[in-house]
Amino acid sequence: MGMTLTQKILAAHAGLDTVTAGQLIEADLDVILGNDITTPVAINEFNKAGFKNVCNNDKIAIVLDHFVPNKDIKAAEQSKVCRNFVKKQEIKYFFDVGKMGIEHALLPEQGIVTIGDCVIGADSHTCTYGALGAFSTGVGSTDMAYAMATGKTWFKVPAALKFELKGSLPKNCSGKDVILTIIGMIGVDGALYKSMEFVGDGVKSLSMDDRFCICNMAIEAGAKNGIFPVDDITLKYVKNREQHNSVVYTADDDAVYDESYVINLEDITPTVACPHLPENTKPASSLNDIKIDQVVIGSCTNGRMEDMEATYKVLKGKKVADGVRCIIIPATMEILRECVERGYYTAFIDAGAVVSTPTCGPCLGGYMGILAAGEKCIATTNRNFVGRMGHPESEVYLASPYTAAASAITGYITEFKED
Repeated sequence: MGMTLTQKILAAHAGLDTVTAGQLIEADLDVILGNDITTPVAINEFNKAGFKNVCNNDKIAIVLDHFVPNKDIKAAEQSKVCRNFVKKQEIKYFFDVGKMGIEHALLPEQGIVTIGDCVIGADSHTCTYGALGAFSTGVGSTDMAYAMATGKTWFKVPAALKFELKGSLPKNCSGKDVILTIIGMIGVDGALYKSMEFVGDGVKSLSMDDRFCICNMAIEAGAKNGIFPVDDITLKYVKNREQHNSVVYTADDDAVYDESYVINLEDITPTVACPHLPENTKPASSLNDIKIDQVVIGSCTNGRMEDMEATYKVLKGKKVADGVRCIIIPATMEILRECVERGYYTAFIDAGAVVSTPTCGPCLGGYMGILAAGEKCIATTNRNFVGRMGHPESEVYLASPYTAAASAITGYITEFKED
């Protein structure tokens, strides 16, 4: 019986010839990730267990991205715990103010994760790195603690769903519209503890930023991970970036999938997930009577360079509607710098938007854009649960940067159409 791409990577990291769905394995890890919210908990567990030293200070990445620069005393104390641990353990990959970035955009950009890796992170959207043909998944802080000490963790090998992509996306649609369409089709538990494996001729039409976005939201369908095969686009992306050697794995021709779906990319339309679940999807064109109070463009889902390009394309020479707060957050300092150099910041400011340094803040209702009761926000983030971005009586609509930026101009949910 053949193995899926995910199973191939897990077998190799467990030192096994084959693995099957449901099998329990212990696997070696290439990267162990934590942020300013989850790492202090992991450090506490690390110390409680009596560990003195991390397994390998080159394998651990700690990124302060949720509340940095610190928003309050508690955030400052959490960051201090991380900084002290990093200094004591001589952690190689540490990102603080000045080098900051949203973790799931930063690690690929810096080449810390690469093709064929086995990665865990104490953050649910660690599944992003499947875009590189890596296995990556989110874990709890206790798992992170033991992984930091041992360099290993255990997995139950997931079964898989196959999504065969055909054709190419229409103009002004993106990976966000693809994954929202899929989640709307299969539901938030449609891939529960399974690997979402994307294959087919349509893959080559998707950029790396599209793929990162799609894998990022695999968790919103309940998946263990999302993953793309490695192709020339992947190889070009990692060239001159990767900090350690990559290994390309491929699925077997006779790999077993629980279910298979065919997605015609030509049929994708601008899509919005309405409150209060990512599966509650509707065409953007059907929602133009919904008035919004706030727009957030950024996050680990859609804060990359192509997302900034789309936002600039829509906002250049236009004005944000009166009464709408438009918040734009580049995902890393490199992306921020490129936006400045390209003149995007001037266009954003002239449009009436505000631009932040990289942070996850508004996505999880932390800071930089909290909603009051009754307010509506359209965001390029990944979750729209009750109270996700603030008051439990607020509402969050998930969309692509094209749709979010177009909505900022009209003050209502709006599908972007070029003049």
